[in-house]
Amino acid sequence: MPRLREVPRDEADKDVALPLYNLLFGERDPVADPGTDTGTPGDWWTVFANSPDTLKHAAQGFAYYRSPDRELDPVLRELGQTWAGYATGSQFVFSQHCKSLRGLGVSEEKIAAIPSWQTADCFGGRERMVLAYADRLVTHRGRVPDELFAQLKAEFSEVEILELTYITCLYDMHAVMSKALRTEFDDRDDPIVEVAAPEGFSATDFLDTGR
Repeated sequence: MPRLREVPRDEADKDVALPLYNLLFGERDPVADPGTDTGTPGDWWTVFANSPDTLKHAAQGFAYYRSPDRELDPVLRELGQTWAGYATGSQFVFSQHCKSLRGLGVSEEKIAAIPSWQTADCFGGRERMVLAYADRLVTHRGRVPDELFAQLKAEFSEVEILELTYITCLYDMHAVMSKALRTEFDDRDDPIVEVAAPEGFSATDFLDTGR
């Protein structure tokens, strides 16, 4: 379960949270009767409802990237968002945006190849450029080589580059927050833990084996 309290329907802010609850959950209390149409528990919404201002700000971000006023191709935008989820290790963000890519008509071959896009031959030049830039934003924390940025500027408008940068970094943030708060599909234990040694095997034995 999430690390922060979930806000039930009868305590939801009437101006911000309740309209979103109605949209996503109908008349149900999403805490007592969880689940969304997309198959997620829906607890991202109920956790963010602890702070109506935070929920409102986040929801405005969703409206921003989906707006028809965006100049960036939605498929390229989603490639950046999906890579942000994968590279950050957020199963929630990665899974949701794989579905968004599918909804935009992207092939199963491309969706399956995102984790290994560097060696996949199914992506076009613009797609590879977007994935390379998204990787530099997320994995390398914004360290973008001049050569790559020059290639972006030769292919995309400055508005498109700014939108791509903003949306990819926005979803890097969402991926990090989802993992930290253990919301949705990120409610899982960290797999990197010490594995216990066999019974009777001491710490000095490890030194003796040279491992």
